[in-house]
Amino acid sequence: MNKEKERKIYVVGHKNPDTDSICSAIAYAALKTAVTGKKYEPRRAGQLNEETQYVLERFHVKTPALLSDLREQIKDLELKEVEGLKDSISIRTAWEKMRESNIHTLPVTRDGKLEGLITIGDIAMTYMEVYDSTILSKARTQYRNIARAVDGEIITGNEHGYLLKGKSVIAASSKILMSDFINKDDLVIMGDRKDAQQCAVDMDASCMVVCQNAHISEKIIKQAEEKEIVIIRTPHDTFTAALHINQSIPVKYFMTKENLVTFRMRDYVDDVKEVMAKKRFRDFPIVDNKGKFLGLISRRRLLNVHKKQVILVDHNEKSQAVDGIDEAEVLEIIDHHRLGSIQTMGPVFFRNQPVGCTATIIYQMYQESGVEISPVNAALLCAAIISDTLMFRSPTCTPLDENTAKTLADIAEIDIESLAQEMFNAGSNLKGKSAEEICFLDFKQFTVNDTVFGVGQVNSMSADELKDIKKIVEPHLEKARSAHGLNMIFFMLTNILTESSELLCCGPEAREKLIGAYDLPEDTEELMLKGVVSRKKQLVPALVAALQQ
Repeated sequence: MNKEKERKIYVVGHKNPDTDSICSAIAYAALKTAVTGKKYEPRRAGQLNEETQYVLERFHVKTPALLSDLREQIKDLELKEVEGLKDSISIRTAWEKMRESNIHTLPVTRDGKLEGLITIGDIAMTYMEVYDSTILSKARTQYRNIARAVDGEIITGNEHGYLLKGKSVIAASSKILMSDFINKDDLVIMGDRKDAQQCAVDMDASCMVVCQNAHISEKIIKQAEEKEIVIIRTPHDTFTAALHINQSIPVKYFMTKENLVTFRMRDYVDDVKEVMAKKRFRDFPIVDNKGKFLGLISRRRLLNVHKKQVILVDHNEKSQAVDGIDEAEVLEIIDHHRLGSIQTMGPVFFRNQPVGCTATIIYQMYQESGVEISPVNAALLCAAIISDTLMFRSPTCTPLDENTAKTLADIAEIDIESLAQEMFNAGSNLKGKSAEEICFLDFKQFTVNDTVFGVGQVNSMSADELKDIKKIVEPHLEKARSAHGLNMIFFMLTNILTESSELLCCGPEAREKLIGAYDLPEDTEELMLKGVVSRKKQLVPALVAALQQ
C-alpha cells in the first residue's frame, strides 16, 4: 500500500475564520481533489462566526473539522505494526518472535487491549536473576510450553494443564536420596534410569522430563496415566534441558505491566521526544482512547516523521496562520492580501491577486483547470464574495469580483441581494455572545516593526444594533489587549448601508496613531470614518504607514 498517496493535504484559512476563508478552503479542496486524485481536506483554524455558520447551514455543507496545530503528531509516523501476544505464551516463543522480526519489544494484549510489554532484557533476567526452583509453578506454566522449551514431545498427560505446585528437581542421586528430595507435585528432570522414573511416579510428581529420548517402559507410562502425571521426552541431555526449561515460563510472569509509558496517535512528536529522552526503553506502545494497542514507536522512527502538508488560503501572515506553521510543509498559498511574514523551506506555488476576495481567484482556477464547479460550491464562493466586498460596496471590490459573483449566482440559482440580506443579518445577530467572543469573531493580527496590533470588525445594516455592540465591546477592549499580549487593538463597527465605520481603540498611542493616520481633529470624540468599510484596503495600510513613521 502506498502510504504517501494516503496522506491528507489540508486546505485551511486563517484564525478567526470568515466566510471567505472557509468557503474558499472547501471549494479549493474539491478542485485539487478533482484535478490530482489525491486527498485534499478543508479545515478551519478557529470558531466560525454567525454569518459563516448561516452560509454552511443554508447550503447544507458540513462544517470543516478544526485544525489547531500543524506540528507533527504520532499519526504522521509509520508505526511498527506488531501482533500482540497472549500472556500465556512462553518466554521462548516470545524470543523466537523477536528474533524472527528483528525487534526487541513485544506487546502483550488481551482482546486487542495492551496488558504489558516483554523485552529482550526481561528474557535475559530469566537466566541471570532466577534462582528459585519453584518459579515454574509460581508462574503457572503450561505443560505444552515446557515441552516446547526443551524441544520435547508429550508421551502422556494433559498438555493444556498447568504446573501449579512443587519445585523443579534433577534426579541424579541414588534412589534413597531421591526419595528424600522429590516431593508430591514436583517436576523431575531425569535420564534413562528406571529407578529414577519409578521414584518420580511413586512420589506423585506432576511432571517427568525424560532426557536423551530415553526409553520409558509401558509399565511407567501406565502408572503415570493412572496418576495423571505428564511425561515429556526430550532429545537434550539433563544439563541442556535444565538450562532451557525456564524458557517455558509464561510472559505474564516477567512482562512489565505497571506504569507503562504509552502514547496516543494525536500526541505531538515534540512532547513524545521529551518523554523518550527521560526513559531508556527502545520501543514505546501506541494505544487508542480505549487502551487498544495500535503499534510501537522507536526513537529511530521519530527521525522519519512526515511533515504535515498544507495549502493556505486567504492569508499569508504567520500571526494569522495555524499554530506550528513553521514545522509544516506549505505547498501553496492563495491570497488577496498584502505580502506577509510566512516563510517556507522551499519554493511554493504562490498566487496573490489584487481582488476583493480569495473566492474570486478560486473560481478563476476552476475555469483554468477546465473543472465544472458544483452548484453548492458555486453558492459558497458567491457568498464569500458578497461577504468580503460587503455586496460590492467595499473599495476592495473589483469588476472581476462582481462579475464572478453574478456568474456563480447563476450557476447556484440564487439571488444575490436576498442572500446578502440574510447573511448580514445572521452575522450581526450576536445575542448571547460575550464581549470576548464578539471582539474575536472576525479578528486579524498584524506586526509592524516591534508593534503587534489586532483589528476586529463587525458589519451590520442597523445603526441601533451597532450602538448596542459598542456598549458591549468598548469596556472589554483593554482586557482583551492585555490578555492576548497586543500593543494595540482597533475595532471597526461598520454600517453597510451608510458605508462608514466607527473606530474603537485601546493601547498606548493607539488613538493618536489613528487620528494621525486619517488626519482627524485631535478633540474628536467619536472616531467616525466615512467611506471606510474595508479593514484590508482602508484601515490596515493607513495604520501600517502611521506606525512606520
